[in-house]
Amino acid sequence: MMKTYKPMNQLLLSLLLSVGALMATPALAQKTSAVVHPAWSKNATIYEANIRQHSKEGSFQKFEEYLPELKKMGVKIIWVMPINPIGEKNRKGTLGSYYAVRDYRGVNPEFGTPADFKRLVKAAHAHGMKLIIDWVANHTAWDHPWSEKHPEFYKKDKDGKFVPPVPDWADVIALDYNNQQLRKEMIESMRFWLKEYDIDGFRCDVAAMVPTDFWNDARKELDKTKKVFMLAEAMEWDLQEKAFDMTYGWQYKDLWNDIAKGKKSVKDLDAYLNGEEKNYHPNSYRMLHITNHDLNSWEGTEFERLGAGVEAFLVLSNIMPGMPLLYSGQEAGNNKALNFFERDPIEWKPHPFKQLYTTLFQLKASNKALWNGVDGGVMQRLNTGADEHVFAFSREKAGNKVVAVFNLSDKPQSVSINAALKSAGLKDILTGQVAPQGAQVKMELKAWEYKVYAK
Repeated sequence: MMKTYKPMNQLLLSLLLSVGALMATPALAQKTSAVVHPAWSKNATIYEANIRQHSKEGSFQKFEEYLPELKKMGVKIIWVMPINPIGEKNRKGTLGSYYAVRDYRGVNPEFGTPADFKRLVKAAHAHGMKLIIDWVANHTAWDHPWSEKHPEFYKKDKDGKFVPPVPDWADVIALDYNNQQLRKEMIESMRFWLKEYDIDGFRCDVAAMVPTDFWNDARKELDKTKKVFMLAEAMEWDLQEKAFDMTYGWQYKDLWNDIAKGKKSVKDLDAYLNGEEKNYHPNSYRMLHITNHDLNSWEGTEFERLGAGVEAFLVLSNIMPGMPLLYSGQEAGNNKALNFFERDPIEWKPHPFKQLYTTLFQLKASNKALWNGVDGGVMQRLNTGADEHVFAFSREKAGNKVVAVFNLSDKPQSVSINAALKSAGLKDILTGQVAPQGAQVKMELKAWEYKVYAK
């Protein structure tokens, strides 16, 4: 979500909760999906690149130098936050919000030149990775040329004046998708990046605030130019019927925050998995993460929100069905909220999370049980009795298997795992030690301890 302004979080949360309540209604359950994912996405992981803060230079050229590291880690998709020129009228802060777009076909000179970005895309492809860009279709900056040339493209108040989509988003004005010419112009601007820069798709900002039928048309048209990967910054399941490969797993974020604070437990996670999550088509990808640019800047770092459970939830987000996201700086253990409107470079330093993400991403790429959608294994919950704090499951596919056991509490837990660990060949993904075998394996888990075994 754009969510560059904190008050909007509460409004959107209430809206999302309302949608969530509707989604739990069986009559609304998604039963079909016509989306055909690009073949390369079936075992992909995704990295969110914040160019402004990724280096002291804040440039495409400097980020390009980091591509070999991402390749080593096992990243498959690079999502680059908005690269378009930023509006100056009603700008917030010195540099402004990435999401206040002044030119849909231009490149923000803050980051470099069009040639620099074109070289970055080519370099990503040369390393075997795909690159998608952030697309802001819901609104533009006040000084976008359309505001003068095509005022009919915008929503207006009773006095005929432009309006922000949300009052606090004062540096942008809302587009009106009742205008058919706007729809055509927007799709052609998206197609421009496929043809001129050879990007591989789009992450679409506040996608649920734009009519779904527009996205359906856009996907159909864009695929005629190049088969794209589409990520919706939204959790509404209908967006994945025809338009989007992946939606945000926002619901997990809220559950994990509450579990970390002791407000909820594993039984609440199970209730969600057995309820709302079942409304998504089995082949609809869900993006799982413990932070991103919105959460980091506006809701606190993962260390603040998840406390001592941060590593457990990091691993869980990589092992459950879904595509794991790594946000710029997580691999360095970044523990500060990055300033959104100013230059605030990440402090790069060695941190255990880099190797942890590398292990998990490489496992994702090679172990079919963890692949995305129907290419991966279905999550089977393991019986842990009446325990409300241990979350255990297995996933299997084509001879590959993963068994995971998480203590999602701040107290030691004792649990017995039946049957799942009878398989030979399972090894701890971090230590390489052979998993304990038996029809019933008793485990003693420290606070927030986890075990993941794979073969």
